[in-house]
Amino acid sequence: METLFQASPAIQIHVYTAVAATLVGAYIFLRRKGTSAHRLAGRLWVLLMVVVSVSSFAIHELNVWGRWSPIHIVSIATLVSLAVAVHFARRRQITAHRWTMISTYVGALMIAGAFSFMPGRIMHDFAVGLSAMAGRSGSALLADTPTLLWPLLAGLVLAGLWRNRARIFGR
Repeated sequence: METLFQASPAIQIHVYTAVAATLVGAYIFLRRKGTSAHRLAGRLWVLLMVVVSVSSFAIHELNVWGRWSPIHIVSIATLVSLAVAVHFARRRQITAHRWTMISTYVGALMIAGAFSFMPGRIMHDFAVGLSAMAGRSGSALLADTPTLLWPLLAGLVLAGLWRNRARIFGR
């Protein structure tokens, strides 16, 4: 199994921009909304997510349907949701913008990203330091994934939701 550093340039670009988007998104969750810093970070996040999505079309590791896989459907959905979220922001439909961005962050980065840590995938081998996962069961995902990964990702999402609770729930 190849490591991240030996992977194709498309995979490396995809991974590095996904990590950057995860961090920038967490920053946006934790900061005050509507400021010039929020808008700048939001533009950066959208740009990073476009690169993450577009770069996925050069990755053909799973080949479920010919050269395509479910991640390509996620990438198309991500590009559409980014356009919709920007549209909502420009029209000052803040609640719709917020929910579209939160959904995109959780769906495209947290959920889809979690699948990249499945046994046998490059990110799993990178994170765990294993070179092969042949013959391992699905429970290896929980057993071998670094313990702090899942609570850290969940904590970032929950912190963002907690910080925005008044806006989200109309308090």
